[in-house]
Order: sequence, then structure tokens, then C-alpha cells
Amino acid sequence: MRTDIAIVGGGPGGYTAAHEAALRGRSVVLFEADLIGGTCLNRGCIPTKALIHAAETYAAARGADSLGVSCTGVSYDMRAMHERTDAVMATLREGIEKLMRTDGVRVVNGTAQVGAGGVVTCAGETFEADDVIIATGARPNRLPIPGADLAGVCTSDDLLEGDGIDLSSLVIVGGGVIGIECAQIYASLGCEVTILEAMERILPPMDREISQRVAMLMKRRGVTIEAKARVQSIAGEKGAMVVTYEDKRGAVHEAKGDVVLMATGRRPMTEGLFASGAEPELERGAVVTDAAGQTSIPHLYAIGDVRAHTIQLAHVASAQARNVVATICGEEPPVDESVVPSCVYTSPEVASVGLTADEAKAAGIAVRCSKQLTGANGRSLVEESEAGYVKLVCDEATGRVLGAQLVCPRATDLVAEVALAIHLGATAADVAATIHPHPTVSEMIMEAAR
Repeated sequence: MRTDIAIVGGGPGGYTAAHEAALRGRSVVLFEADLIGGTCLNRGCIPTKALIHAAETYAAARGADSLGVSCTGVSYDMRAMHERTDAVMATLREGIEKLMRTDGVRVVNGTAQVGAGGVVTCAGETFEADDVIIATGARPNRLPIPGADLAGVCTSDDLLEGDGIDLSSLVIVGGGVIGIECAQIYASLGCEVTILEAMERILPPMDREISQRVAMLMKRRGVTIEAKARVQSIAGEKGAMVVTYEDKRGAVHEAKGDVVLMATGRRPMTEGLFASGAEPELERGAVVTDAAGQTSIPHLYAIGDVRAHTIQLAHVASAQARNVVATICGEEPPVDESVVPSCVYTSPEVASVGLTADEAKAAGIAVRCSKQLTGANGRSLVEESEAGYVKLVCDEATGRVLGAQLVCPRATDLVAEVALAIHLGATAADVAATIHPHPTVSEMIMEAAR
């Protein structure tokens, strides 16, 4: 079969690319080995947020006395929580499938292999494409340590799929976004959680103050956090797991839990993807591209988590998809990939975009920072938010907004306002001159700008 564009992988990057190409009148074949929607919809963004919402609702009901609301006999049902999560995912998948049908995109279920000259084979068929886009994503990574393959060691995929795993104790190896969000779910349900992070702090890529604030909030919920912890081995069986680690002083300790969650990043899915002799340049399994997404092979592109030096976020994959399709069609890329918001769905939420004060200083940029606290915000007080803040980072000379860090209710929604300000080159004065509704958390951005 002949097609204009072949896309391998049906996650946010893949189905967005298919839709964008179809809108431009291109014929498209989309290959997906598993469920359409990819990791984000089926084993990542959506199920974690659905479970966080359920767990926080349970925790809020148990602590509602301060609001004058008395709740008795509050309990949770892990299986029912996952059934509701599955229903949300099914609804979204159906929407994507309908979009592909409406667009006239042919979806082929099966494991595809990319050969030379735009040839893709899948499910016993051979397809020839003018351009091929790789969007196969990534899968959970396991540390090569003794015991990592035991039955009591799981990945985020294992926790999120099926009926879920109800636990009284959990050891999480890795204090990045995945580890922290899983800790949020289980700690809200009353589970005893221990986080072991090899770096000097949790959420290492984010602003230091954010890491410190999240660590404080987690500890208030009873979560034990051990930074600079070097895991040496894992032993035991499901229900009685033991993780041996060395602390920052060199002392050896044990962390015990029903299960061990390996939350140590994700690795690109390129195993068996390319036929012999058709491999583009790879770097530790990731596909190397230029800024436009072009690989070392003409007419072969890569987007999303499988692409080297890419932030592994669904919205980044979608943005790259739009830009790559535009490039293929001879258009200017429409999305500014330099401004990428990052979010963590703790309580309160965490979000960051642009430069931190430390990054600006390292780049030789003189900045002025301003912070507004949730304690002075009416909506945050009404909702009994934990202590948090909004911090703006602005160029001292011009007043241009360069970045922001938010730890507050709805931070993951509010960060888009700052991202827009950065993209448009707006100044703090521009933001301050814009009326924000009252009472809302968004007023914190306006006040920080003022």
C-alpha cells in the first residue's frame, strides 16, 4: 500500500501528527502495537491523575471536620477506583479512534518495523511512505541491581493497570515526577511510603525551592524521604520486600514495604524497530534528530519520548508532531518548542516554566524575582491549601517575564498564563495591567507581577 505519511506509534505525538497531516489532505497510516493513546492515556498522565483525584477525595472526606462537614464510615475501594479510571481512559480512547476515522486515517494494530526507503511492514502487510514519523515513546526503566527482577518489584505500569495494587507500605526507588505522584496517591490512602532518591533532592530537574517545599509537604503526610540514597540490592517476596541502600554518610540501611516501585526514568522504545541496515543515528537507544525532527536518514523523523534530548512530556510530543508535519508539508513550524511547562500533580500542585533564578544567573542574566504566598490569597485560604507560593523571574533591565515557579492550587492550569507571557515577550507590567478575577488563585500571578 502506498501512503503519503506513515506514523509508527499512536500516542499523543503519533495521533496528533496523523490528525495534522490529514487536515492538510495527506494520506496517513498510523501503526500502534498496543492501545491508541499511548503511555500518556493508558499508563501515565490520565490514570495517575484520575487516581490522584480519587485518593485526594478520600483524604479530604476524612479531614473535612475543619470545614464543618462530618463524614463517617469513609473508605475506599481500590478496584472501584481503577474501574472508574478505566472508564475515563476508554472514553478518551474512543474519542481518538473516532477522530482518526473522521480524518480518514488508517490505523493498523501491530508491531511495525521500519525499513529503507520509507518501507514499513506490519501485520503481514507492506507499506510505502514518502515520509515516516517515529513516535514509539518510551517504557519504564529498571536499575541493573540485584533483585530488580523480583515479583515484588513493579513499575508504574504495574501499579496503574488492571484492578490496582492495594498496599499498606510502599518503597519507591526514584524521586522524580513519577515517583512523587505515585507517593501522592498511596500516601493519601494512608499507605506508609518511603522514597529513595539517588540525587541530593527529589524532583532534581526542578527549582531547588520547589523540591524543598514538596519534600516538606510530603513529610507532613508521613512520607519518608531519603536523598543521596544509593540502592544496593532488593530482596524478599511480595508483601515483605527489603531494599538495602547506602545513605549520604555511607551508612547502610534497609527500607521495607509490601512492594517496591521502580520509578527510575523511562527508556526509548526502539528495540526491533528498524530493519537491519535501516537504522538512523541512535544515542543510548534514542533517535537523534536535528531541531526540525529530521533524523540522519532523509524523510525519516522522530517525535516525543523516543527522540534524543527531548523532555518526556505528552505536550512536548504533541508540539513536535505539529512542527514536524508542518515541516514535511513545506510550512513554518507553528509551535514554540523553547517554552515548555512542567507539572507535578501533588497537593498543592506544582508547575514551572522558563528560567529559574539560578539558571538565569548561570546564563549571566540579571533578574528580579517576586513571590506571592498562598497565605495572602483568598481562594487558597477558602480551600485550606497547604503553604505555597507563586514566584516570577523577570529580566531586571527590561522587566520581561523569563520564568515562574508555582506551588499552589491549580498551578498546572495557571502556568499556561506565564508560558504565554514568556512566548509573547510580555513584561511584568503587562501582566500586572491585566485584570484578574477575584477571588481566584490567578490573582497571585498578578500580585507577583505588581
